[in-house]
Amino acid sequence: MISGRVQDIKPFIVMDVLEKAQAMERAGTSIIHLEVGEPDFDTPACIRDAAHQALDRGDTHYTHSLGIPELRQAIAQHYQNSYGLAPINPERVIVTMGSSPAILVALAAVLENGDEVVLSDPHYACYPNFIRFCGGIPQTIPVFEDDGFQYRPDDIRKQATSRTKAIFINSPANPTGNLLDADRMQAIADLGKLVLSDEIYHGLVYEGRAHSIFEFTDHCIVFNGFSKLYAMTGLRLGYLIVPEELVRPVQKIVQNFFISATSVVQWAGYTALTDPGMTEEIRAMLHTYDTRRRFMIRRLREIGFGIRVDPTGAFYVFANAGRFTRDSYAFAFEVLEHAHVGITPGIDFGEHGEGYIRFSYANSLDNISEGLARLERYLAGRSGS
Repeated sequence: MISGRVQDIKPFIVMDVLEKAQAMERAGTSIIHLEVGEPDFDTPACIRDAAHQALDRGDTHYTHSLGIPELRQAIAQHYQNSYGLAPINPERVIVTMGSSPAILVALAAVLENGDEVVLSDPHYACYPNFIRFCGGIPQTIPVFEDDGFQYRPDDIRKQATSRTKAIFINSPANPTGNLLDADRMQAIADLGKLVLSDEIYHGLVYEGRAHSIFEFTDHCIVFNGFSKLYAMTGLRLGYLIVPEELVRPVQKIVQNFFISATSVVQWAGYTALTDPGMTEEIRAMLHTYDTRRRFMIRRLREIGFGIRVDPTGAFYVFANAGRFTRDSYAFAFEVLEHAHVGITPGIDFGEHGEGYIRFSYANSLDNISEGLARLERYLAGRSGS
């Protein structure tokens, strides 16, 4: 009775870790969460107020399937201002209930059965499932610690086939926290394939600058949203920006399967992009994240994890755990059970992620300090046993 399409979906291991940790918490165990990629900040007050005001106005009905015009205009303006781009037609902006539906509808619109999509390995765990669900085939390209887990464009060129439809990039990246250099982005754009650019962690950068694929090509689809930078994960608001010829195909998918994004949340998103007070809110969050990032990198190295290139974006450190394990899955549950710290096994992010652990610093500095201290004590006892 279960379709092959669903049977092919692999579990999202970080959620298995989280759910096991939550069960332990319900039983009275204190758990430090370093596994979850979710901002620990409250959603800014101006965004919450905008949602309340939309409710009070009665903005609780269907919107245009592509999103309210005010939000689409604000998104287009945001991209123009942030990256020094020529004006983007707001008609190319499609608002969705999170960036995951944005990825799903885009792949459904462009993939035929058997089309290949290039993915870095490691990569965000859910990308292959999106691709397979839409009839495509993930075409993985190993990326390496020495390069900060960046693509080597020549490797893509060598492995591309006549069925290669698109190249997926994610900068800043989950799970690595690293950015893709401008010259590598240009080289990828020059390959002539459709580039799918997940820019959900844009704005969360502590050194250097994140580049949008729009700086290098128009033959692309951009995915973004409000979950990470604006601490709006539970409000589920994302968007994609597509070439004009894809607007109507994507719109038909949205109309049939989603109708529209949530009306109230769209007004909250509009405020996130336009309220002048958000600049200072974001600056404060970035300062806090950066303090945690520097602390976590230093402590992980002291404990014995390998980090060759400091991550400078998102809120992750993808650390080499080869000193402690060759089985990241078993290691993650061992650490949870004995040290009471939640961490994410690298195997969740592809075969080339084996031997690594993803640590999230989307938690308070006190909790990060305590979690790493627990981990250090456990590993010291473990290695000495």
